[in-house]
Amino acid sequence: MNITVVGTGYVGLVTGTCFAEMGNNVSCVDIDEVKIKKLQKGRIPIYEPELEDLFKKNIDENRLSFTTDLREGVKKAQFIFLALPTPPGDDGSADLSYILGVAEELGKILDHYAIVIDKSTVPVGTADKVSSQIAKNIKVDFDVVSNPEFLREGFAVSDFMNPDRVVIGTSSEKAKKLLEELYSPFVREGNPIYFMDEKSAEMTKYAANAFLATKISFMNEVANLCEQTGADVDSVRLGIGSDERIGKRFLFPGIGYGGSCFPKDVLALNRTAQEHDYTFQILESVMDVNSYQKKRLANKVRDYFKGDISGKTFALWGLAFKPDTDDIREAPALEIIQTLTQEGANVVAFDPEAIENTRKIFKENRDVSFVENEYEALKDADALIIATEWEQFRAPDFAEIKKLLKKPIVFDGRNLYEPKFMKNQGFYYESIGRNTVTL
Repeated sequence: MNITVVGTGYVGLVTGTCFAEMGNNVSCVDIDEVKIKKLQKGRIPIYEPELEDLFKKNIDENRLSFTTDLREGVKKAQFIFLALPTPPGDDGSADLSYILGVAEELGKILDHYAIVIDKSTVPVGTADKVSSQIAKNIKVDFDVVSNPEFLREGFAVSDFMNPDRVVIGTSSEKAKKLLEELYSPFVREGNPIYFMDEKSAEMTKYAANAFLATKISFMNEVANLCEQTGADVDSVRLGIGSDERIGKRFLFPGIGYGGSCFPKDVLALNRTAQEHDYTFQILESVMDVNSYQKKRLANKVRDYFKGDISGKTFALWGLAFKPDTDDIREAPALEIIQTLTQEGANVVAFDPEAIENTRKIFKENRDVSFVENEYEALKDADALIIATEWEQFRAPDFAEIKKLLKKPIVFDGRNLYEPKFMKNQGFYYESIGRNTVTL
């Protein structure tokens, strides 16, 4: 089949590459000429496990191509996926200008039936708006469908190739039949394709992300209370996670959620509620809890040093909002850096993939520096702060850490180590929701 993906960001690139891997001809369109030239040369702009190999393979086999020309890109397209950014506006609502702008252009250039598919996360009612924009100028039949993505960064390729479900919102039997055929290779093991109306599909995406954000925030609140009562959040997590009604996933406490989805989608869903005169009290609390949780580790550091961290140097392990990605959007590490440096401290940071993205943000901040490995960050630092749970941080050389730090002090925002173990190793160790290990 002939597929066009408009937008070569995270979702667009994964979508286009995975469809090409199944034998489809995919044309990816973007207005960024520099990015398109790099993609045409086989250079991928993001880090995502497994993606680069598939990307290069399908370029070499001429199933995956890139262009800045929308007319050229959709010339033979049966399916046109809109994978465009929907950033939050000042009021929290999703900015649909990119999507609606492309929709209007499609109405002017399409000369054959095509299915236009909203792959971006969009508010309820967007499919109707996209349809109206296209209809202004088009002279042929078309359908607009909502098909939200459920990709986890770090697992996006496997999530796309083996989805636990596919959600499609359409009222068109023709579109339904064609999309069922398009997705059939991805659900051969029997995982469901859920067909529903467009608005329900749009709501499904927001509801899923908002629920997961709520689960994370609830567990962070439990962790904070554990610290006050002397309970151990790890024991609590195991005790409740074995209940099949609750489940084991998204119960790990930490320093707040980040990334490109949860913060934006919770905000947008809350804004949708406001537009319909509904107070979504749980979401407002979730946002408040997450904002507070991102400050937890910096507050612990400040408290340990009795409110004065001026002139101190802190090693920071982890910059990405989660492991196996270079995405730093809304990453807790950014707030940690900002807080510490504003109070006169220096931060020496390491991350396996996210250094360059972080460097761009703090390029004017001379109190932040970056190093090439985790141990280099420790040299003469007053403490180690862990903000991302990369695998290589799980079993480090603790003797080397003690040797390089001024004092063996660790603030762990991801609960990577067991407190008893850290006590035996001779560390001062603070984590989330567990008893502090003192020297």
